[in-house]
Amino acid sequence: MKANEQHGTFNGPAEVRLVRTLPGPIERVWEYLTDDEKRSRWFAGGTIEPRKGGKMELFFLHKKIAPGETPPEQYKKVQDTGFKMPGTVLRWEPPRVLSYTFDDDSDVTFELTPEGKQVVLVLTHRSRGDDIPSLSGYASGWHTHFALLIALLEGTPPPPFWATHQRLKGEYEKLRAQTAS
Repeated sequence: MKANEQHGTFNGPAEVRLVRTLPGPIERVWEYLTDDEKRSRWFAGGTIEPRKGGKMELFFLHKKIAPGETPPEQYKKVQDTGFKMPGTVLRWEPPRVLSYTFDDDSDVTFELTPEGKQVVLVLTHRSRGDDIPSLSGYASGWHTHFALLIALLEGTPPPPFWATHQRLKGEYEKLRAQTAS
């Protein structure tokens, strides 16, 4: 398995961490994390007030990132009409660290480190309690979204979003169960 296809790791019951190596430079990757238009092409659009304590709102509309795909029933709203998720910026340290609240029950932190012409991205998604059962879904979602980001940065065709996400969700559920035992 290639490094950018490796599964994330569960660091206890409430945290998952994924590491990816992306084509740089770091400023370019930062833009794909923070610019509404660029972020909407691989994850979710929406505004971010660029400062610690700033308000943000992610807008998930997956027909933009997975056009023509049919999502599983539970994700139809995400695909067709979209939904908004408010958050608060916890860390804003361009171009190295971005952290914000996610769905009110967890935090996500992106850490970027340049390595030559590439950038190592470390994502840590930490639950604050109520969304611990969702952690496998978050892990498979990040894994799939990062595959889209890598394809975008490399100028290669993206993988199918929903089929990849569903396959990975089952794999992450097994990994999480193994970590818990």
